[in-house]
Amino acid sequence: MAVDFTQAIKDLRATMTSVREVTDLTALRAQIADLETQAAEPTLWEDQERAQHITSSLSRAKAEHDRVTGMDARIDDLEALVELGTEEDDADTLVEAERELVAVTKAVGELEVRTLLSGEYDERAAVVTIRSGAGGVDAADFAEMLLRMYLRWAERHGYPTKVMDTSYAEEAGLKSATFEVNVPYAYGNLSVEGGTHRLVRISPFDNQGRRQTSFAAVEVIPLIESTDTIDIPENEIKVDVFRSSGPGGQSVNTTDSAVRMTHIPTGIVVSMQNEKSQIQNRAAALRVLQSRLLLQKKAEEAAAKKELAGDIKASWGDQMRSYVLQPYQMVKDLRTEYEVGNPQAVFDGDIDGFIEAGIRWQVSQRKHQD
Repeated sequence: MAVDFTQAIKDLRATMTSVREVTDLTALRAQIADLETQAAEPTLWEDQERAQHITSSLSRAKAEHDRVTGMDARIDDLEALVELGTEEDDADTLVEAERELVAVTKAVGELEVRTLLSGEYDERAAVVTIRSGAGGVDAADFAEMLLRMYLRWAERHGYPTKVMDTSYAEEAGLKSATFEVNVPYAYGNLSVEGGTHRLVRISPFDNQGRRQTSFAAVEVIPLIESTDTIDIPENEIKVDVFRSSGPGGQSVNTTDSAVRMTHIPTGIVVSMQNEKSQIQNRAAALRVLQSRLLLQKKAEEAAAKKELAGDIKASWGDQMRSYVLQPYQMVKDLRTEYEVGNPQAVFDGDIDGFIEAGIRWQVSQRKHQD
């Protein structure tokens, strides 16, 4: 069937119109000009924290501006390619235009999803914690598979990651792991991954080769920033120090540098062991604890509003995705109905389709609540 380039390009331009409206290029250019003025100040680096904030904000704003204006130029180039191929009746040029149409459509879709990320903390970096659940050694192995999946996803996009804590299970896999994705909008993208994940497969740890169902929980929180105000009194924190350890309890550190921080009023526990010193681990643990408390505070406020509205249904902890390896091959998100038939690709980090569907679903849920 022949491609209707005219309609396809018209649809792309319509989507880009809404993207530009949400992005507000005029305001973005004004923000860039203001940040450039601040970045040019001779005394900028006298306050390193402020300087880093200004330079990273400027870099982000320019990238956002170029992403939108660059896409408009790409659609113009595609239209010119179609016109050339049509006028010359050149089949090869039209085939090239068809390939470019597929690529541009995908890129515009990704850009559109970015504009949907308008939550209070969506622009933040993210801290992700994975915990093995029911299922014994299979669940611990599944937790390690999920850690690898997210790290591979970040690697595909060139996003910097940092594993902050790993607690190894006795036989295989992980009891838990915490890592950071330090890039703008990491929280907005990964927040839809929070929930209970389920794996069905023939257990490699069962000598009778029986099918096993196991579970892992994924928690995603926005990373705290210096501008956030979450003060935790010293008497509300209990700090334990211990030696970092690797798989099977093998010592990887001969000093008590690992830190376990407990927030006494809430019972929230944060462990950090992958930094080089106790001071660094303590600072990292405090930052994650503050992030969790900030998110908990917002969740309590939202719950209170829901109760006032007469809606106290909660979906936290619900199973949100199934990874089935036996008796058939499928990964399916139970909220969005998005599914693929290649679990191996998913475990290799190909989860953009799930994230995009999750963001669209999340936006639709917010609209229904409003």
